[in-house]
Amino acid sequence: MSVGGRVGGSGGGSAGSATGGGEVRKTVLPGGLRVLTERVPTVRSATIGIWVHVGSRDESPALNGATHYLEHVLFKGTERRSALEISAALDAVGGEMNAFTSKEFTCYYARVLDADLPLAIDVVGDMLTSSVLDPAEIEAERGVILEEIAMTEDDPGDCVHDLFAHTMFGDSPLGRPVLGTVETVNSLTRDRIARFYRKHYDPPHLVVAAAGNLDHDTVVEQVRAAFDRAGALSRTDGSAEPVGPRTGTRSVRAQGRVDLSDRRTEQAHLVLGMPGVSRNDDRRWALGVLSAALGGGMSSRLFQEIREKRGLAYSTYSYTSGFADCGLFGVYAGCRPGQVSDVLKICRDELDQAARHGLPDDELKRAIGQLTGSTVLGLEDTGALMHRLGKSELCWGEQLSVDDMLAKISAVTPDDVRAVARDVLDQRPSLAVIGPLTDRQASQLHEAVA
Repeated sequence: MSVGGRVGGSGGGSAGSATGGGEVRKTVLPGGLRVLTERVPTVRSATIGIWVHVGSRDESPALNGATHYLEHVLFKGTERRSALEISAALDAVGGEMNAFTSKEFTCYYARVLDADLPLAIDVVGDMLTSSVLDPAEIEAERGVILEEIAMTEDDPGDCVHDLFAHTMFGDSPLGRPVLGTVETVNSLTRDRIARFYRKHYDPPHLVVAAAGNLDHDTVVEQVRAAFDRAGALSRTDGSAEPVGPRTGTRSVRAQGRVDLSDRRTEQAHLVLGMPGVSRNDDRRWALGVLSAALGGGMSSRLFQEIREKRGLAYSTYSYTSGFADCGLFGVYAGCRPGQVSDVLKICRDELDQAARHGLPDDELKRAIGQLTGSTVLGLEDTGALMHRLGKSELCWGEQLSVDDMLAKISAVTPDDVRAVARDVLDQRPSLAVIGPLTDRQASQLHEAVA
């Protein structure tokens, strides 16, 4: 990002750049609170998100699920608003409000008409800075979270990804479920949640991102007012610096591990994969192209071989997950239990073929076109723009323009893809499967990955 701008007398800075969409500007308020905006004057909406530099990987084993639990609880009342008043404020203007928790960050967001952006900033800012963490509300929400865990357990196509993370990372922060478990959620007390809140929800850990028909300076003042109202900025050292992106050198060591979960489901759900690359690795662009070619669309290799030619699955795809210090590459398929060995063999054959010989140039060209189009089309609404602003600031500390992203994708060569295919796909894979498997099938799956 080319940075040019001004430094304000209040101790904050403001910078502007073009990202391929609207103008992006950034201001750092005293205390380390970052505010980023992208102005899109052609729309009548705006989305505000407050991103928190904390996720489930920041939890100890006893606190597993605390980040997600706190996400729920912050909707349950502040010093100024009850839980009903929080939801009613956005409902009254037709707005949408929600939040999500991941392994490395948390986000609270609201999408409203542009005229109602001040209200959204006030409500979401109030939630983040002034939650009362009412014991009765925390206890009531425990039941909601336990139901969410049960709902996830009832969806094996979703649950198998948690099983695969555990297969690859074991009993470590990245290997544990974001939701926590029934046992850990039941053990979380109000005091534990309050300590977690005070530790992580301070201005240096926060990024406010907004996109839509807005004015940057006005948004900065509205954010400042929302945080000043709760005293959040005055409680910190005015010279505090924002928390930088995560760093580290963690590696995924699991190879050839098989985790099978026997359940009475109509389908068997499998994820076959191996260590990938971190989100800071320059090879991530080539790996994205490789993944798109292997399992990113209806013309991809896995879709054609497994679904179109043989009719063995309805859903099959490949994906990459990049964390600050490591990554995963995986292939998913859902099929009838009796055909899981056949599907696994096709997956292994395609990955082995790509590792040894690469992929034809025409398939890679198609994959680059798919990624280019999906990248641009995925930024067609203010919510997506806000998401990119906040995540980029937390994860990389900078904004890569859309044009720069497209250039990175287009610059991927067949040699780049062949090299990353050798590096990633030539590793011994691990396997996670959920479904009703016989002892013979289980033995075959272990042998197939050996």
